[in-house]
Formats: sequence, C-alpha cells, structure tokens
Amino acid sequence: MSPRQSWPASWTAVRWPGNPRVHGVFTSRDGGLSRGSWAAGDGRGGMNLATHVGDDAATVLRNRELLARHLGGVRVAWLEQVHGAGLADLDAWHEGFVPQADAAVVTRAGLAACVLVADCLPVLFAAPDGRGVAAAHAGWRGLAAGVLERTAQALAQRTACPASRLRAWLGPAIGPASFEVGAEVREAFVAHDGLAQRCFAPGRREGKWMADLFELARMRLVGAGLSSESILGGGICTVAHPGLYYSYRRDGISGRQAGLIWLGADGGQAR
Repeated sequence: MSPRQSWPASWTAVRWPGNPRVHGVFTSRDGGLSRGSWAAGDGRGGMNLATHVGDDAATVLRNRELLARHLGGVRVAWLEQVHGAGLADLDAWHEGFVPQADAAVVTRAGLAACVLVADCLPVLFAAPDGRGVAAAHAGWRGLAAGVLERTAQALAQRTACPASRLRAWLGPAIGPASFEVGAEVREAFVAHDGLAQRCFAPGRREGKWMADLFELARMRLVGAGLSSESILGGGICTVAHPGLYYSYRRDGISGRQAGLIWLGADGGQAR
C-alpha cells in the first residue's frame, strides 16, 4: 500500500534506501482546511492535525481524512501524547483506540505510526528488510526520559535485529538558535551524559541556555546502539520557517504537523 495521490510540495518524503516497503513523511502546515491561527502560512487552509489546540473539531477530522487520502488509504494510529517515554504496540491497535504514549512501534502493513509536533522533534525509525517501523515524539522532557532509547530497543526486539542495523530520521523541530531553556534542562542532560554540555550554548538571558535538540537526539540514539551514519535528517527549524511549519514557541496558538511512517504491502516506492 503506497501513496496514490500527490501531497503538498512542502511535505517531506523520507526515503529508506534498500528498504522499499518503508514509507515515511513529515507534513507541513499546507494542504488542509483549517483557518485562523491554524491556517497555512499564506492564509490558505492549513493542515492542522491536532484535536486539542482549539481548532474546529470537524475541520480537524476532515484534515485527517485528507491526510489518509494523500497516503493512499493508509490508516493512521493517533496517540494521546504526554511528553513522556511511553510506547504503544500498534500490532494490537484497533480502530478508535487512542493509546496514551509518545512513541509507537508497528510491524503490520498499512498502518502508520504517527506523532504530532509543533517544535518538539519527530523521529522515525525503520528496521531492515521492512520488518518494522516506529515513530517517537521527542521534546526535551521525552528525550531526557529516554523515549528514543526505549523506541529503538522495542523496535530492535520486535524485529529481531540489533539496534546497530536500525535507521532513524530526524524531522523538523525547534532549532538551536531558537530553543532557549532553563538551567534545569541542561542539568537533566548533563547528569545523564557529561558530553551533553556540548549541546548547550549560553542563552540570551542570564541563567538561560540555547539547546540543540537535534544533537541531543543524535547522542541519545548513538547511546541506544545506532551508528551515527544511520541517523539522517535534522537541522530544519520550525520557528525559523513560519510559512511552512506550526511552532508553539513562536506563535502560542498553533496547529500541529505530523511525522508518519508505515509499511507497504509490497515493495512499491513511495512518492
């Protein structure tokens, strides 16, 4: 099962060389029907996919239906995200079930693991040979709680392969020039690994630090057993691209874009 309809040009298709059953995409704020604070950057309908941000519920449902069409009828397993390290097993998922978790693993074809973000980091994982995929929502709290390590471990166990053979792709998130945090955030990471101090620079205000979420995620993934060469993507700042991405830190009232990954039923290439 692969996408049959073209999606907006600002969406980012994720390629997995040598793994043609795996399809992934990071959406943008383009391509939907939301208006007002949830519209696209040019004022057209926005693809807000979150039900908890004040947008019209019926419009969000229609956006989700549009998303499914763009994915060629692939079903999407939505999560109730809580900025933690909980992980959902989507092989046990059924229609209407919304797990409370910030990551999900699936080996079933035609069902997308999905995380919603608006500055937090979406990370997609793929095991070799189309054995399984996963998605994780990694803000600083989830990163510090070990959501990426837990996701990598679960996917490796489920697919009977070492973590060193997994691949990960980092999607758009708040960049190091925009992510100012308190000293407690820096301390949480440095206490876990002293080398994390390289991911922080002095902030604009006294006692504050600029955090590099992308580099923190890479460190955690390498610590989980992935090779640095297998960690792709990153570097696209949601705050710096108001025309493309929702950003809670920038706008306050904001929609949510998605990172999705799924297995096709055959080896057909995704768009």
